[in-house]
Amino acid sequence: MGYKLKTHKGVASRFKVTASGKLKHRHELNSHLRSNRTAKKKRHLGRASILDEGHARRYRRMLAISGLKPNKTRHDRELIEASEAETK
Repeated sequence: MGYKLKTHKGVASRFKVTASGKLKHRHELNSHLRSNRTAKKKRHLGRASILDEGHARRYRRMLAISGLKPNKTRHDRELIEASEAETK
């Protein structure tokens, strides 16, 4: 039996996958010492951002998502589970 691919929970808690397969994340530099930053900087840091594709590829692998289109991956998994349930 092969290795079972599991999601990395640390990555799963820090990133959300969009419908097109991109990874959204929150910015760093938000926890303390914010008084030194300008209002514009604080506004931009409060909004979510899209992770660069180079890093996103590695994190998608850690999330057990193959390539882009995670909704397609989820749909394929559901079809497999449904066919397994029918055979039982």
